[in-house]
Amino acid sequence: MSTLLSRIPPSVQGAALHAVFALPQPARRVLAGPPIRKDGLELHPDAQLLLRMIALSDMRLSGSTPAAARARLEVGRTMLGDPIVPGVRTRNLNLPVADGTMPARLYEPANTPPGSPLLVYFHGGGWVIGSLDSHDGVCRYLARQANLRVLSVGYRLAPEHPFPVAADDAFAAYGYAVEHAEALGADPAAVAVGGDSAGGNLAAAVCLDAVRNGGPRPVFQLLFYPATDPSVRRRSRDLFGEGFFLTDDDMTWFIDHYCPRVERRGDPRLAVLLADDLRGVPPTYLATAGFDPLRDEGNAFADRLREAGVPVVKRQHDDLIHGFTSFISLGSRFREAVSEAAGALRTGLALRSRANVVDIFRPTA
Repeated sequence: MSTLLSRIPPSVQGAALHAVFALPQPARRVLAGPPIRKDGLELHPDAQLLLRMIALSDMRLSGSTPAAARARLEVGRTMLGDPIVPGVRTRNLNLPVADGTMPARLYEPANTPPGSPLLVYFHGGGWVIGSLDSHDGVCRYLARQANLRVLSVGYRLAPEHPFPVAADDAFAAYGYAVEHAEALGADPAAVAVGGDSAGGNLAAAVCLDAVRNGGPRPVFQLLFYPATDPSVRRRSRDLFGEGFFLTDDDMTWFIDHYCPRVERRGDPRLAVLLADDLRGVPPTYLATAGFDPLRDEGNAFADRLREAGVPVVKRQHDDLIHGFTSFISLGSRFREAVSEAAGALRTGLALRSRANVVDIFRPTA
């Protein structure tokens, strides 16, 4: 960590970061340095520039303790700021869980009529860090761009609440959303799920639980670079496990806190890629990043869904890094990727039909 930068208030560091990204593209290209190419891919200059800025700051994901990592994430959030998304109202809620409540936040775009679709969103952060506030920007952006309501869920975090608590909380939140959809202003037959990284893992687990339990199923899932199998080390982790924001050490730190019992890491509620049967899972948009240690397991999950007959759009953003949904306040390439996903979500929900949801995607005997 830079001793000098550590003495500068995060708000000032954030202002400098945004000033750099406001420069003309040729200037940003020069500041980013020579192009970085790996595995036949070339990193986008803005992603490369962000990595250079991160290297000068204290923006790391893991930490000496979960409390320290959570505090550092809050500092990073202050530096990045939130995208300006006008016309989105919010309402804080408390959702019931087995032994208490968990926080949630409802996002409602202005002029969105009652009976809109609803996206239940689970934030990333390795099941250890992250919050409603850390992902406020992307939830506002998806609500506005996809013209739907978003329910962001503050599921309980590890190590205080290890696996499968987060998965249980996610399924409880989805059940609440379906049961109370009308009170939330939404259509109970148009509830989708989504999330990034660990949150993408939870969204996928919700879909599998819903299929297995025979209850109402999400009509769509939106997955950003999901963790799908912590039991196997894949090639992308070796290629991109250092120097591209999410590191190999981060991944080990997260899973050791969330699921310390190694023998449980193949459980399909965690390793969703290993589920025996993926039939019945709803249509899916799954985005990965080319320079992400999680790339290969995310792509493998999309392939398995397709093999199971699930309509899937697998989108690998070759030039991006893990966490790109958190960088949309910087504009440019990061926002383009999230805008594409929002368009896919809006289209997927618009094209849904009761026949598709109830009949076509019902698991066969």
